[in-house]
Amino acid sequence: MLVQPTDISGVLVILPKRHGDRRGYFSETYNRQSLAEAGIHFDFVQDNESLSAEAGTIRGLHFQGPPFEQTKLVRVLSGAIFDVAVDLRRGSPTYGAHIGVHLTAEEGNQLLIPAGFAHGFCTLEPDTRVFYKVDKHYSAAHDAGLIWNDPEIGIKWPIPGQQAILSEKDSQLPGFANFESPFIFDSHG
Repeated sequence: MLVQPTDISGVLVILPKRHGDRRGYFSETYNRQSLAEAGIHFDFVQDNESLSAEAGTIRGLHFQGPPFEQTKLVRVLSGAIFDVAVDLRRGSPTYGAHIGVHLTAEEGNQLLIPAGFAHGFCTLEPDTRVFYKVDKHYSAAHDAGLIWNDPEIGIKWPIPGQQAILSEKDSQLPGFANFESPFIFDSHG
């Protein structure tokens, strides 16, 4: 697996190798030992999958508060997304900054988003299926988020705002200005 750092500490792009022939390809998309050799140590406990029927569907920006904060390993099974991670770790040199990465089923690239980040994505194709692993179980009591188009965060989404397809819940999330983060940056990893 090829592991590439991003401009935000802890957020990584992971590109599993594909072995192909005339039949198609084989790819090992997760291997705990290979990731550990690259310095990535997480015990994933739950797999999640979403299907978005229409391009322009936005899910997020979501996170879970402590003690149920989640690290996510995100990949696309069909279609493509613009995937976003927003740093919510107080004391981080990149607090409030975000990274956006195009993930596609065709490329097979993945995004590792550590705990302490809000996560969201916009589908770029119809019938996009997103799959992700998390290292803590879902907790409704700790489920939270920030509004997807907050100007203070400044994400440049690949669609005009009026074309975004949102859930009722996501359309009513609070803004970043009054957000009091429960996450603390750990410079030691």
